[in-house]
Amino acid sequence: MAIEILIASDHGGIRLKSTLISHLTANGMTATDLGPKADSTSVDYPDYAAKLARLIRSNDVMGILICGSGIGMSIAVNRYEWVRAALVHDETSARLCREHNNANVIVLGERLIGELTAISCVDVFLDTVFAGGRHQRRVEKLSNPSGLLTP
Repeated sequence: MAIEILIASDHGGIRLKSTLISHLTANGMTATDLGPKADSTSVDYPDYAAKLARLIRSNDVMGILICGSGIGMSIAVNRYEWVRAALVHDETSARLCREHNNANVIVLGERLIGELTAISCVDVFLDTVFAGGRHQRRVEKLSNPSGLLTP
């Protein structure tokens, strides 16, 4: 069974998005490009984060978001309660966000990460399984902030 991945960027992540789509499809995965097109000028990252978030909710798939730094996309997509997005910069952060936080979206900054590192991060993210156990209750608290302890 092929893994389906949704991928989107803003204008600052188009080149890396193209590289990752090529890598994913070459490795038997379905990468659905949510935009923008390669010839796009400036676009607003919250629009593409929202598009990906809505489709993740209805399709139970994994997502990749890319912008110049990754910060804007991270902030935008984490506003949706069913999304657990992590801005990563190396294989360790890619592994831990899946293993401990059950992240369903990986976010990358094209201007801050090299292509080979980005490819490695995506591969590790997709290959890592959520550990569950003690991490499960913590992830559940992310979806139910009213149940959190107050200091």
